[in-house]
Amino acid sequence: MRVSDFDFALPDEAIALRPASPRDSARMLRVADDSLSDHVVRDLPGLLRAGDVLVFNDTKVIPAQLSGMRGEARIDVTLHLRLGANEWLAFVRNARRLKPGDRIDFGAGLHGIVVEKRAEGEVHWRFESDDPLEVALERAGQMPLPPYIARKRGIDAQDKADYQTLYAREDGAVAAPTAGLHFTPELLASLDAAGISREMVTLHVGAGTFLPVKVDDTADHRMHAEWGTVSDAVSARLKAAKAEGRRIIPVGTTSLRLLEASGLEPFTGTTDIFITPGYRFRAVAGLITNFHLPKSTLFMLVSALMGRERMLAAYAHAISAGYRFYSYGDSSLLFPHD
Repeated sequence: MRVSDFDFALPDEAIALRPASPRDSARMLRVADDSLSDHVVRDLPGLLRAGDVLVFNDTKVIPAQLSGMRGEARIDVTLHLRLGANEWLAFVRNARRLKPGDRIDFGAGLHGIVVEKRAEGEVHWRFESDDPLEVALERAGQMPLPPYIARKRGIDAQDKADYQTLYAREDGAVAAPTAGLHFTPELLASLDAAGISREMVTLHVGAGTFLPVKVDDTADHRMHAEWGTVSDAVSARLKAAKAEGRRIIPVGTTSLRLLEASGLEPFTGTTDIFITPGYRFRAVAGLITNFHLPKSTLFMLVSALMGRERMLAAYAHAISAGYRFYSYGDSSLLFPHD
């Protein structure tokens, strides 16, 4: 399909720069069949059925943005895929200034050595520090907020808490699974009381989620790989739930992509699955997700689930009704057959 098929007009003021407070006071648009209804996230237990299974991504965002100097040139690095204990692939501004063997000081005792340069500003790094890399990143790095937030207002101490889910526990993401940012202890307790099950998978979200689609045809776009895991126990419970006719509803496109890549089977490895209209879903019955940007791979994904025309109409309603978009924005609950 043409990437332009997924374009729509999004006013600048519709993009959220801070999250709702409290988190579950964010708005939620329910899209099902041809109907739309307006809610808030804390209404979620009443919008689901007893027996539904929500699947959360428990990845934890690390301070993955680094800045150093090579001569007079500033080298800005955003980690996106771990290759080993101290090795990462990263997107680098001013990558043309680097060559293999270069050693960059990122401050706080953290140094990076260029192992290999790849296409489109991607660089393979090996890091050195007296401390474990996770500890060094805490001192030297910044939270990897979407570039538009950094440009508009910068990154501050509040983002360290705001840009992390309540249930984050597995270090490795360089972007938050933002659909999960809306959940509070009170909302999780209400879901439990309503008979709605919860399962955890891990997909370490990469910085590729922020990259624009630069091709004209979706067939020419390459997704960057992300590492994920579905445990044997979670796989068994999800397959049993599906066999019982219970709905599996991922919280976020990251959980959905991992479930579809694994087919609900145990899984450990990387996936670069790219979901566009025409894809046949085999694992999920719905989706909780934020509102995505025009021509993004994530808007293509929700269009694959719900139909492009339906999602364009839903987004037009959301914009006219003042919903807030993107990482710190409001939520949607999508059911293609309900």
